[in-house]
Amino acid sequence: MRLYLYKVITQIKDPQIFKQKALQWASTFDAVCYLDSNNFPDQYSKFDALIAIGVKSSITANAGNAFEQLAKFRTENEGWITGFFGYDLKNEVENLTSSNPDALDFPDLYFFASKHLILLKGNQIEIISDDEQFILDNIQNHQPHQTTKSSSINIQYRFSKAEYLDAANKIKEHISRGDIYVTNFCQEFFAENAVIDPLEVFSKLNTISPNPFAGFFKWGSNYILSASPERFLAKRDEKLISQPIKGTAKRGKTAEEDEAIKQQLRSHTKELQENVMIVDLVRNDLTRSAKQGTVKAEELFEIRSFNQLHQMVSTVVCEIENDLTPIDAIRNTFPMGSMTGAPKMSAMRLMEEFERSKRGAYSGAMGYFSPDGDFDFNVVIRTILYNATKKYLSFQVGSAITYHADAEQEYEECLLKAKAILQVLGQQII
Repeated sequence: MRLYLYKVITQIKDPQIFKQKALQWASTFDAVCYLDSNNFPDQYSKFDALIAIGVKSSITANAGNAFEQLAKFRTENEGWITGFFGYDLKNEVENLTSSNPDALDFPDLYFFASKHLILLKGNQIEIISDDEQFILDNIQNHQPHQTTKSSSINIQYRFSKAEYLDAANKIKEHISRGDIYVTNFCQEFFAENAVIDPLEVFSKLNTISPNPFAGFFKWGSNYILSASPERFLAKRDEKLISQPIKGTAKRGKTAEEDEAIKQQLRSHTKELQENVMIVDLVRNDLTRSAKQGTVKAEELFEIRSFNQLHQMVSTVVCEIENDLTPIDAIRNTFPMGSMTGAPKMSAMRLMEEFERSKRGAYSGAMGYFSPDGDFDFNVVIRTILYNATKKYLSFQVGSAITYHADAEQEYEECLLKAKAILQVLGQQII
């Protein structure tokens, strides 16, 4: 087997233009993973952007023994691998099922070792390939992307507003009975016979809503176009890091109004309550992977501001057990607590009854494993999923239902989270 060469290229004049051209070229391959931090400061980031291009080897699996298959694939591919975990791997982790309709046909797990990989940090790029010059020449000489003519998109929804309110209030009855404490209730917006240019749609989404865990993933004719603000789980040396988001507020029209809204979010009883419940859940998840006594909340209730909204973020960390593999650590915490609820298994089982679509890649995770044993995965939210063969486009949004939740306000929060995607697709708020 031919060994990869490593080469660092310095003095990239314009990283933004380089990223655009590199992604345009990469998108001509059957598989590509593009991860972009959009220059958000993050002490745990290894790079500003990553582009994995073309398939050297890959694994596709569904719930059953998917994590076991991935572990075997990882031992055979010790370099960089990129991919995604679908939410319905919950059925492998716990005694659960998924029976809601699925029109996207994504697998529960897909990873690939790429033929070429580009890492960008500041004005430096590192290319991992057996032909660096081939990469640079193709990016430099790549012709501008030819935009596919989009069809008129008719966004439909699985719940009318009245149906959503009724379901949310019924979920609150389960909370009152003590069946669960908090849950994330999700609804799907979708379009049939939709013809879009995935690269153009992602570019618009990443411009309107640039977030620190953005990503473009192509798997054949299936696409993940993500503007995620949330980290699911990362490993840095012996440290595991999870950063659940719970707590949402709109942006203000003026600096003064914006600051006032942030202060309201910081002291809002319901938002604080849902955040701390999920922090407790994540702490419990991490104990399965942690050295005894090392789980702690590194940051609580931090308010982070994005183009579309403010979010309340907490950071929970631990030291990983010596004999635990990275894949074990992911399995022990999957799916992300912010997208499930507490108690975790009861909340997931209940949402299977109330939700009307299979989540699939939505509220799963997308990211990478690196050669040094580290990894980093986002939570697949604020994301368009698209099957180009079936011409089916989907995005889901959710909000936390607690005892103190107001169903009307939760519905409005869902629309707030959908705002950027609707704007990109040329739709009005429904």
